[in-house]
Amino acid sequence: MNAHDLQRARVLNQGSYGGGPVVCWLSRDQRADDNWALLYAQHLALSRQAALAVVFNLVPHFLQATYRQYDFMLKGLEELTQNLGQKNIPFFLLQGEPAATIPMFLAQSRAGAVVSDFDPLRIKRQWKDQVLPRLSIPFYEVDAHNIIPCWLASAKQEFGAYTLRPRIHRLLSDFLTEPRSIEIHPFRWPDSVPQIDWRSVLASAAMDRSVPPVSWCQPGESAGRARLTSFIQLGLPRYHLSRNDPIREGQSDLSPYLHFGQIAAQRVAWEVQRAVAPTEARQAFLEELIVRRELADNFCWHNPDYDRFSGFPAWAQETLNKHRTDRRDYLYSLREFESARTHDPLWNAAQLEMLHRGKMHGYLRMYWAKKILEWTASPEEALEIALYLNNRYELDGRDPNGYAGVAWSIGGLHDRPWGERPVFGKIRFMSFSGCKRKFEVKTYIARMELWAQMRDTEGLDVN
Repeated sequence: MNAHDLQRARVLNQGSYGGGPVVCWLSRDQRADDNWALLYAQHLALSRQAALAVVFNLVPHFLQATYRQYDFMLKGLEELTQNLGQKNIPFFLLQGEPAATIPMFLAQSRAGAVVSDFDPLRIKRQWKDQVLPRLSIPFYEVDAHNIIPCWLASAKQEFGAYTLRPRIHRLLSDFLTEPRSIEIHPFRWPDSVPQIDWRSVLASAAMDRSVPPVSWCQPGESAGRARLTSFIQLGLPRYHLSRNDPIREGQSDLSPYLHFGQIAAQRVAWEVQRAVAPTEARQAFLEELIVRRELADNFCWHNPDYDRFSGFPAWAQETLNKHRTDRRDYLYSLREFESARTHDPLWNAAQLEMLHRGKMHGYLRMYWAKKILEWTASPEEALEIALYLNNRYELDGRDPNGYAGVAWSIGGLHDRPWGERPVFGKIRFMSFSGCKRKFEVKTYIARMELWAQMRDTEGLDVN
């Protein structure tokens, strides 16, 4: 590994390496290819002539995730197990609370060092904080999700894309290098490796089973690579023209694969920047993939209140507080929002897309969240409802992008003050009539209602 590759890692615990295998604890980046955490773990193992294993810890409850997300993730992990096996790297699935399961596994396997992937979310950081005091071996964390390691991109929360962008571009040539695959590992795991009955794991895991899986988006590394290839051939050439139109289906649909780490942003960026497509299309896509996406990680990493009103910019808190008592023309409950029973057919259609497809178009996510602010009694309630629905139904929910997107829509994050109006104060406003000027609203509504009718027989229960 070169000097920049090594900068992707940071030491969480110095410890003392006393021999034994290296364990790579994956959570956010669930893939064998183009995985800097796994590559770093193999680098350590090879330097010590040690065996290497990957461990994943399945927790029973995770931020409103349902059967939909667990199904997608576990099927991807099944493929990961097979891919790692071809590289002579065993995969172990643990179940329970990481504070207990990870130290126990490391002790039983006589591990000499552990490497984890990076995640800025509070719950993942808490897991590591709970594991750390129980370890005496070296513990490294590697940012395998961002192209520029989050802690190198900026040491503080950035005001917006305009302040992070020059920092990203300054480092991009050093870190946006050709992705690398893991090698066949030459040192065998010393103990037996239990077989995993994936159907049994999915059937027995404690989870909310009222939200069914989706069929349009197949999970796993190979499906993610196939989707990237299809997007580059068919979608990228017109991305700059159609990405904000929900009717033209101009988005990449890569976000579920990026969220679960089944494809690397580095791989996507590497392929896109070399694709035959208009410069404007490639630049527009890479801005979203790199700058905007890494800005969301920056927000969650540096702001401990990323999912709370107190995490909004000061100007936004001030203006929302000023308008707390403003009259709302409509007030809806969580159940009414969840069931898509508002007066607004466009909002209802966007909610139906979330309910039945598990992925809402990016432009409509902004409109959707802003209307929740307009139709609830307080910004705190709006924030809670938006995050609950996003995390529960979206395949790519429970992600820094989701937290940043909702905070932008409701709390002015990474934005500026706009003209003052009731309820919103100086938060940017979006309207039904504005959407009508952007795209064919009636066509979108009809399409989502048809999709919902087709999915009704699959048992989605929100009533």
